[in-house]
Amino acid sequence: MTSLTLALVAHDAKKDDMADFVATHEHEIGAFTLFATGTTGGRVMERCPSLQVTRLKSGPLGGDQQIGAMIAEGRIDALFFFVDPLSPHPHDVDVKALMRLALVYNIPMALNRATADRLIASWG
Repeated sequence: MTSLTLALVAHDAKKDDMADFVATHEHEIGAFTLFATGTTGGRVMERCPSLQVTRLKSGPLGGDQQIGAMIAEGRIDALFFFVDPLSPHPHDVDVKALMRLALVYNIPMALNRATADRLIASWG
């Protein structure tokens, strides 16, 4: 089986949850090619130093758009985007554009840990 490519994004209040999730599933996620927005990727790499994560720009500096472009180019197979629905986000337009692209290109998208757990289990 060809390695799948997984994009990891998390709002500030969900970055630790993303790092915990990846650590919990480190063995399974290690089989993926990983891309992440800058700060999220840094947190994941701190928590799971054995994983190779290609870090893009921070979300507000264009990282969301970089991942969106990769989705449009067919380079991302799934998006795990842990969303914080209780805080305002100054780059909300970029966030919505990223989610829209995942929908348009019909790639699996987990917006919370429960959905990400089920997707990982389905690929196991």
